[in-house]
Amino acid sequence: MSPELIVALLAAAVQAAAPILFATLGEMISEKAGVLNLGVEGVMAIAAFAAFITCHTTGSAVLGLLAGGFAGALLCGLHSLVCQVFLGNQVVSGLALTIFGVGLSNFLGTPYVGQGTAGFHQIALPLLSDIPVLGAIFFRQDSMVYLAYFAPVAVWFFLNRTSLGLGLRATGEMPAAAAAAGLNPQRLRALGVMGGGFLCGLGGAYLSLAHTHLWTTGLSGGRGWVAVALVIFAFWRPGRAVIGAFLFGGVMAFQLRLQASGTNVPSSLLLMLPYALTVIVLVFSAARAKYLKTGRSAAPAALGVNIEPEG
Repeated sequence: MSPELIVALLAAAVQAAAPILFATLGEMISEKAGVLNLGVEGVMAIAAFAAFITCHTTGSAVLGLLAGGFAGALLCGLHSLVCQVFLGNQVVSGLALTIFGVGLSNFLGTPYVGQGTAGFHQIALPLLSDIPVLGAIFFRQDSMVYLAYFAPVAVWFFLNRTSLGLGLRATGEMPAAAAAAGLNPQRLRALGVMGGGFLCGLGGAYLSLAHTHLWTTGLSGGRGWVAVALVIFAFWRPGRAVIGAFLFGGVMAFQLRLQASGTNVPSSLLLMLPYALTVIVLVFSAARAKYLKTGRSAAPAALGVNIEPEG
């Protein structure tokens, strides 16, 4: 493989990593608040359609991006309502959200299959794009990729250096202690779930506004499930999520390049690669938690546990 192809593959990996990173960070915020959301796949699908239809109608990629983010927040708000108000099972609610989101987006998007939209395009950053090798990989991307560069730092700062983020983490670890400190665990969890949903929505919006610039069914393509796995792989740390997202983005870009090159490897086998890697990552993460951390999980202590109403 020539150096030019390697650089092009790495640049494609960065682009493919962006939606996964947004979704991973969104799920991480939700889980830090103590709410497991297995509906990321459905959230990304709905957000992708909301972003597409908004941009297709108005011609504004920015409005499309915001529509995708708010669609993700709204759908995750439904998940929060089921779990925090009606005390529904978080796993069941999340799975229902995935089925609902994917099905609704496919139904609403059927008349628009194959239709394009403007969206975001590559912008070469002055000076930085001229850096040998690195410039072609990192600084000749679209504006949403540049936004993804700052997202992990922003999420880390929010979770570790703001009172709202620290309160959210306290809610995910010990809701009773958070309530005793004068915080409102239910409200913090709702904010965490909806804020995480907004980030997942940005990941979904990326798919239709920057990745494909058109609408097609099944656009999320399993990325939501990869994001859920990456939260575990990253041990709930934003910095590690960057590594995981780039790793999965590289695998996705590699299998697409292999298909385009006309390799004799069956396409179904190539499509399986990212999800086979997901299983490997989960096994590695479980083994690491058991043997390197003496069995102690890095997950928030109250993850998946609903808060019982007082009285």
